[in-house]
Amino acid sequence: MSTAENDANIINVEMPDIPAHEPNESSHKINLKDYQPPIFAVETVDLDIKIFADHATVDSKLVMTRQTAGDLILFGEDIELLAIKVNGQALDEGQYQQQHGQLIIADAPEQLTLELQVRLSPQTNTALEGLYIAGSGSETMFVTQCEPEGFRKITFYPDRPDVLAIFTTRLEADKRYPTLLGNGNLVEQGEVAGAPDRHYAIWHDPTNKPSYLFACVFADLAVLTDHHTTSEGREVTLELFAKASDIDKCHVGMQALKDSMVWDEVNYGRAYDLDRYMIVAVSQFNMGAMENKGLNIFNTACVLSSPETTTDARSFNVKAVIAHEYFHNWTGNRITCRDWFQLCLKEGFTVFRDQSFSADQQSSAVQRIDDVATLRAHQFAEDAGPLAHPVRPESFVEINNFYTTTVYEKGAEIVRMLANTLGPENFRKGTDEYFRRYDGQAVTVEDFLSALSITDSKVEDFIDWYRQPGTPMLSGHQHYDSQTQTLTISLSQQTRQVPGFAAPKPLPIPVATALFDRVTGEIVSERMLLLDQAQQTFSFDNISSEPVVSLLRDFSAPVQLNYDYQDEDLAFLLTHETNGFNRWQVTQMLVNRILLQGSNAKSSPEVYLQALAKTLPVLAATDAMLAARLLDIPSAQELAAAINADYDPVVVKQQREELYRQVADSLKDQWALLYEQLPLQPYSDKPADLGARALRNVVLDMALSAQVAGAEQWAQQQYDNASCMTERLGALKAMVNHQLATADKYLADFYQRFVDDDLVIDLWFSVQASSSHVSTDTINTLLAHADFDWNTPNRIRSVVSAFTAQPAVLWSAEGLDIYIGVIKKLDDANPVMASRLLQVLARWYTLVEPRRQLAHDKLSELQQQATSKHVLESLDSVLGAADK
Repeated sequence: MSTAENDANIINVEMPDIPAHEPNESSHKINLKDYQPPIFAVETVDLDIKIFADHATVDSKLVMTRQTAGDLILFGEDIELLAIKVNGQALDEGQYQQQHGQLIIADAPEQLTLELQVRLSPQTNTALEGLYIAGSGSETMFVTQCEPEGFRKITFYPDRPDVLAIFTTRLEADKRYPTLLGNGNLVEQGEVAGAPDRHYAIWHDPTNKPSYLFACVFADLAVLTDHHTTSEGREVTLELFAKASDIDKCHVGMQALKDSMVWDEVNYGRAYDLDRYMIVAVSQFNMGAMENKGLNIFNTACVLSSPETTTDARSFNVKAVIAHEYFHNWTGNRITCRDWFQLCLKEGFTVFRDQSFSADQQSSAVQRIDDVATLRAHQFAEDAGPLAHPVRPESFVEINNFYTTTVYEKGAEIVRMLANTLGPENFRKGTDEYFRRYDGQAVTVEDFLSALSITDSKVEDFIDWYRQPGTPMLSGHQHYDSQTQTLTISLSQQTRQVPGFAAPKPLPIPVATALFDRVTGEIVSERMLLLDQAQQTFSFDNISSEPVVSLLRDFSAPVQLNYDYQDEDLAFLLTHETNGFNRWQVTQMLVNRILLQGSNAKSSPEVYLQALAKTLPVLAATDAMLAARLLDIPSAQELAAAINADYDPVVVKQQREELYRQVADSLKDQWALLYEQLPLQPYSDKPADLGARALRNVVLDMALSAQVAGAEQWAQQQYDNASCMTERLGALKAMVNHQLATADKYLADFYQRFVDDDLVIDLWFSVQASSSHVSTDTINTLLAHADFDWNTPNRIRSVVSAFTAQPAVLWSAEGLDIYIGVIKKLDDANPVMASRLLQVLARWYTLVEPRRQLAHDKLSELQQQATSKHVLESLDSVLGAADK
């Protein structure tokens, strides 16, 4: 499943004490150490799901076999039990129990066929879990979301990932829903006898799967069809389902699917195993997408794409998410998780795979920049705060709360370290062994490491990366001996103690290293260092003069870096590094030194600005996309994540904007020349054109900041003559952020052009909500807009999540009232989303007073009113629960 969310060279400050409170007494904690195998296995499941005007019924037949002693326990939520039979005999109420969301049958036979009938109401299900209604009016559809525990909202079932079964599903509905889709292969369809206005379809999935991979759809959708012949010779029908008006936006997704299938065959030897692969675009979906076996459910934002309505960044994200869900077919579906504590196993490995695929589709340096920027902005903040948890958590109350950047992005970084440690050939041997050993099984992280260890047992030492929370701080310095011509690099690691966890151990940290000659700028030595102790030294011989050291190339480990660099060393690497990612990384280190230096630091913007002036024109001509990224200034949220006490969002905003203006002013003479070199062209998705558009938008914004003559006209002309959404939205954002007199006119034009396209109107909301000049009045106006829809997560995120881009407004009294008010509203209607929004406030304790006390009071008030276990568990962590 794909989730819908800066510099490492900073000082490590201990987190201040957080006021403690009593955790929610009603929360039932589930612990990894308490895992027990399922008492009953399920061999086959037959489902009959019928949709009616105001409810649905589900008949199920489960063929089960006892594996261990104990009662038969099934889970069920928000469903009404109508009938129950065991081996054909109806049970009376004394022969089973229903309590705390469980259906319990004591003394069940060793072999049994369990038949159940339940009633549910998908028409009123706003949580978007289980079977629910999406859309409105004539465009309603019924769809499922079962990961992690949504299947129990469809019928009673041993709803856990280590119970694998063969599913056959009959779907029945009114013919106003002509599209009836299920997992696997279509085996029968037709009219319902005696009911000519109703029809049915029967689907059979021949692959054993856990219930979280179940899916079905009742809808009226158009379809784009294509085909793929696998490396094993199987002919596969590929189908993308969407509203008829959106079907022309499915071609990018279809090509991405075909590219993903080929890439997985070439790079991992994994071919698809069914006769058809289906993707369905759904407007109301909490996540990015879901990898249900053979029937992927996608948020429309992650599958629909066209140049006129989709930015280059979002279009590329479509490709990445489609790849991610397809790759899950093997890393998640064919081999699944033993329990939800192993979520990082399927997600971390699959994120690594989709990142590798994406790096092959565009600039690998820019892809790595994007990956690391996300990690630093979100996961490092998570590790540094009260929500810190291991990549494999040890306990949870609500598993939905652990679909986090730690599990996904840090999980992927661990796999990357393993791949780099083993090297391409041995990593491929290890993954081949993993697929050979565990196909069709539910496994653990230890099983994964065991398979990879067939060529090098040291990879099993990486298990502590999965067990230990916190981001290691990698510190170091160098000494050069001119007489022996030896360079010695001394490295050490330290990870903060996270309350509730054991003292951190030294971890194996691969440190990709290159030495650059100060005179020629050439690499004189390259090596992968492995720091696996608290302190180590590494020597390089036959080095004729003291070099400039480049560390963590391509971000070889998810750590913070505190190396004894001079500003001039970083400027040198900005100019001479051959690794594109590291050119960006040293730029970020310089920027963060300026913005986060404190009162005693000596860094000034001059070295940074001079290096940019020297490098930017050359790079713009050779790699425009990378050139655009070298102008990155960390966002206000990212800077906030690096400040552990007395964080004043207003001061940080001012400092950031001042540096941005300095960059714009110092290169003022270059902006007009660069903009002329990047003229508007007919749309093309070639990498060079993607880079040109990215750089043009950055240059336009810089020119407006520097008040370059004619820049306002550039913005208007770019909007009016745009060949694609990247150009048009870039111009609109610039006009709004710089408060140009024409901004309101162009916002109105944008709205009228795209009023019928929900995803583009999301952009319209987002541009205003994330504006550098946004006010709480603007946010309230957007929330009250006729097009704002509380039932559509994309629309909520377009305002509420975009609003968090401006912490100075978020952390005001009025901003907190708005934001926490949204959480209260969603607590009952969509608790999964409410909890994820709440986690944005996790670092409230770093705020300067009186903002800190204000945030604490408002969160405490929320705790007295919240009811969902999703929000209550997050509040226990955010406010400083006893076990943190």
